[in-house]
Amino acid sequence: MATNAAAVSKEDQLKKQSTMNMVRAALPIIGLVVVFIVFNILTKGGMWNSRKLILNQIYVTMISATGVFFIMTMGGLDFSQGSIMGMASITVCVLSKTNIFLAILGGILTGAAIGAFNGFFYVNRKIKSFIVTICSMFLFRGVIKYLASNSPVAASMAVYDYDTMPVKLSITLAVLLIGFIAFRFTKFGTYLKAIGAGEKAAKFAGIRTDRMKFLIYVLSGAITGLAAFVNIVKNGSATANVGNQLETQILIALVLGGMPISGGAKVRFENIIVGAMLYTVLNNGLTMMGLTTQAMQLVQGVVFLIFVAVFADRQSLSVIK
Repeated sequence: MATNAAAVSKEDQLKKQSTMNMVRAALPIIGLVVVFIVFNILTKGGMWNSRKLILNQIYVTMISATGVFFIMTMGGLDFSQGSIMGMASITVCVLSKTNIFLAILGGILTGAAIGAFNGFFYVNRKIKSFIVTICSMFLFRGVIKYLASNSPVAASMAVYDYDTMPVKLSITLAVLLIGFIAFRFTKFGTYLKAIGAGEKAAKFAGIRTDRMKFLIYVLSGAITGLAAFVNIVKNGSATANVGNQLETQILIALVLGGMPISGGAKVRFENIIVGAMLYTVLNNGLTMMGLTTQAMQLVQGVVFLIFVAVFADRQSLSVIK
């Protein structure tokens, strides 16, 4: 009888856990719909009327968040995304005067090089990811200030030919589609989740974890380098503040999308899409409401804290790499 009671109790716990997981998965989507409706009512239809503007703002965040999503899946963090964006944007501007496709390649390679810089110190020198990326954030932000402090680095006028919705949407969809297929249907995604769930176990399973971690930082940097091109075709130049606070925007967007901050097996690729949309809608809604920057930061901080409390895996938080 005791055995049967224990089995029933365990089954009930599994059902409750399954229900909680379903609620957690649905919460970001519900939040996106609710936030959009609420702000649309408060702005008297302004949110719906500005949907094209919102869509135009989402491309860079969504593309860059894809690379960070892979990093966070394996339990790492990256606070250097804004600096990667800044350095890659300057490269795109300079090379665009020679050839547009060379500019795109240059932006990707610049991002990949900084990603390799982060990956080297993270993997080979065994320094925690958040420490390495914070250091590189300040290092390359200083370089950006030096290069663009006197005047913005202007791009060729030819970049404006690519400032169209079909071009920016195509690049974004291509990144998302390739990322989704690789994450969902190949060993790539399985290895990432295995490393996030437990690196030692992943090593025993035959996964070359150090190599994988290094390559993911390179890949993330390259993806942000591509996002830099999308950023430049929209702005036309790189200022000293280009990419500033991008890492914060990405982190907030992913957590709002339901991303467990410690990574692991519970991550879903949809976290990128829903999170980027929710962050952009929330940010634009607060702006339309006429809130000051300080008030916006307060609201965003409260919302971010709530979502972290809901989605954080307390058993895994101590092993963020």
